[in-house]
Amino acid sequence: MNPNMPQSELSASRDFRRPAARVAGVACVVGIAGLAAGVASGYSAGWEVFFRSYLLNYSFVLSLALGALFFVLLQHLVRAGWSVSLRRLAEFAAGTLPVLALLFLPLVIPLWKGMPGVWMWSAPDVVAADPVLQAKAAYLNVPFFLARCAFYFLVWCVLARYYLHQSVAQDTDGQPRRTLAMQWWSAPGMLLYGLTVTFFAIDALMSLNPHWFSTIWGVYFFSGCLVGFFAFLALLVYLIQGRGQLASHITVEHYHDIGKLAFGFVVFWAYIAFSQYMLIWYANIPEETVWYLPRQGDTWWLSVSLLLLFGHFVAPFLALISRGPKRRPGLLALAAVWLLLMHWLDLYYIVTPRPSGFAAPAAPLHLTDLTLFVGLGGLFVAALVWPMTRWSLIPERDPRLPEALAFRNI
Repeated sequence: MNPNMPQSELSASRDFRRPAARVAGVACVVGIAGLAAGVASGYSAGWEVFFRSYLLNYSFVLSLALGALFFVLLQHLVRAGWSVSLRRLAEFAAGTLPVLALLFLPLVIPLWKGMPGVWMWSAPDVVAADPVLQAKAAYLNVPFFLARCAFYFLVWCVLARYYLHQSVAQDTDGQPRRTLAMQWWSAPGMLLYGLTVTFFAIDALMSLNPHWFSTIWGVYFFSGCLVGFFAFLALLVYLIQGRGQLASHITVEHYHDIGKLAFGFVVFWAYIAFSQYMLIWYANIPEETVWYLPRQGDTWWLSVSLLLLFGHFVAPFLALISRGPKRRPGLLALAAVWLLLMHWLDLYYIVTPRPSGFAAPAAPLHLTDLTLFVGLGGLFVAALVWPMTRWSLIPERDPRLPEALAFRNI
């Protein structure tokens, strides 16, 4: 036990185990019911609608887990002390990646079975009639795609499980060598993370329009992952503290830094999104503008584009630029909910429009979008909360924990 931590504070981090079991159980039931409703609504609307909605909501929950994994790697890479009391929650969120790997199967099993899926390049008849897809077939083919995805999830799951298990093992033995080991592996882990997230974004999302490409796409997806994760982290801490937990471990100073990180990545996301749009708009080359044309070709998608501009950037920029809202947990939680909605809308903007010339325009919204959001979101929450029934909410014997408990912003 850390000698600098009062026993009352330590026991408080363990008192969440019983309510966590209830939350995990309810979330699991809600998730299964949501998935069942999603399958039913997808069956009535058509499987293309189902697969698009599934990829949309799956990308949302996966982005939160990937943002959490980046946060864990980064804290060890820079030897951060202020974030130790937050890090276990991020480890739990990243620890959902093995469950998310299983939840990726509904998207790839149709490809493996030779059935139509969400990616049109997987359909032999489409490829046979398209010279561009024939030229890209060496990369965009089902066996190679499945092998790449298996590698991505293997890397993410190994990293997530390694850091979680090293961290909780240190709660028992207090060995500083575990901190040194996690620090050492953070550098190669970060390199693998960057490569796998970039290529996953290209394979799973950019290839929805296989004629189009963007060299900044991986960074665009990564920036959204971090916006979503820091918003989710602020909301998660707020809800846990609402149950009377972690009041002494996570203070207004930590909220302040979560808010600063959320603000920073909101600006970074806007910078990347504008850079991509501005260069394509300025060049005005048909093979590049083809991605934006369906997204600005009617009133609905133009409205979504403007909502992203003002809702994903202008509004959170103005809300979080000052010191006050970041130091008020309730206000920061409200901003977090808004950012999570905008992050979902950003992925909706990416996934839902069909490429021009391949299919009829998609319906703007469908019941399947909501049911699968509930289903996948519920299972993600269940996978996130379940470890809280076994392990402490904080790294109890991390050597840098006293620094986190005494943290103050200058």
